[in-house]
Amino acid sequence: MTPRILFSDACMAEGADWLAAAEPRFAAVLDLCGPPPLRRRGDGFEALVSAIVSQQVSVASARAIMGKLEAAALVSAEQFAAASDETLRANGLSRQKARYIKALAEAGIDFDALRDAPEVHIVETLTAVPGIGRWTAEIYVMFSLGRADTFAPNDLALQEAARLLFDLNERPREKPMRAMSEAWTPWRTVAAGMLWHYYHHAKSREGVT
Repeated sequence: MTPRILFSDACMAEGADWLAAAEPRFAAVLDLCGPPPLRRRGDGFEALVSAIVSQQVSVASARAIMGKLEAAALVSAEQFAAASDETLRANGLSRQKARYIKALAEAGIDFDALRDAPEVHIVETLTAVPGIGRWTAEIYVMFSLGRADTFAPNDLALQEAARLLFDLNERPREKPMRAMSEAWTPWRTVAAGMLWHYYHHAKSREGVT
């Protein structure tokens, strides 16, 4: 079965309407926040380099490092594979992140083939690379590949949003969060968007950004 792809804000609105009809709490979020915007980004090697660079640093710092790498003509897998550790360190990468990106460059992943692959295969392929965990792989499926029915149950903001929206006693961990999301198929990516939307609304009211 060909996976549904999100390619416009209209797709997000369609999914949001379906979720609102299926779950009254999502209807409340839709009334409060509107449908979530489409958050598509590029796929392939560079997208995963950006994900690795962004780990445990601010958005501004990640952008600055990506800018240095691009200025140094460090963009493709071939360029990273050929670069020395000293060159990578000189352009803003920690020793650990340089090792991760080198491993990704040498993994020989067929990113074109991943676009049509089953999600389980995509996650297995990506998480076989050091430095890429399940959360990163699932976010890649959601935003880089635009799959409509993917979820990232390890995401802390999604867990906290679910706690608030569903009035839970505690933040759900990965397993119960994944089980909860099954009710939102075939629009789990849109459900995640609505939960993130709600999280930012709730935290802004608390003065937290």
